[in-house]
Amino acid sequence: MQQGPVSLTDAELLSYDGSDPNKPIYLALNGTIYDVTAGRRVYGPGGSYNVFAGKDAARGFVTGCFAEDSTPDLRGAEWTYVSVDVPDFDEKDGVKVTAEQKKLREQELRQARKKVKDTIEGWAKMFKGEGGKEYFEVGSVKREPGWLEKLPKRTLCAQAQKARPKPKTAGKDAGAAYRSNH
Repeated sequence: MQQGPVSLTDAELLSYDGSDPNKPIYLALNGTIYDVTAGRRVYGPGGSYNVFAGKDAARGFVTGCFAEDSTPDLRGAEWTYVSVDVPDFDEKDGVKVTAEQKKLREQELRQARKKVKDTIEGWAKMFKGEGGKEYFEVGSVKREPGWLEKLPKRTLCAQAQKARPKPKTAGKDAGAAYRSNH
């Protein structure tokens, strides 16, 4: 039985992927490590969620792109929840952006970031055992300062891009202001 909180690097966490039947199965979510050994059938080798075992794949829990987004890097994941008609542009692209457009875009992004946070918190509750599963928190992932900035920026995977919300009804969508000027 583990004594005290677990503190593992991402590389060390990999050895808790269920391939060694003598070790617990861990997964991490946003830097927190959970023991999901009770779900060995699902998280162990051959299980439908084995892709999450032994790593922090927080981005995959948001985008639904389990294999491609098997990373803790949540930067840009909020676009999963932003309407397809809200463009990801800035003035350097040669497009004049009005104050209203910036405000609407930021409002959409703020709401989308909240959805990312809510999604991660929902999964964390399950992994803490609040969803009736016999999972529990065991520790945290050790990462060096600045680790995130060293990773290349990611774009949305094809599945998440395709699943982005469609434009809302006319007059109420954030993209109407963008389209009216372009």
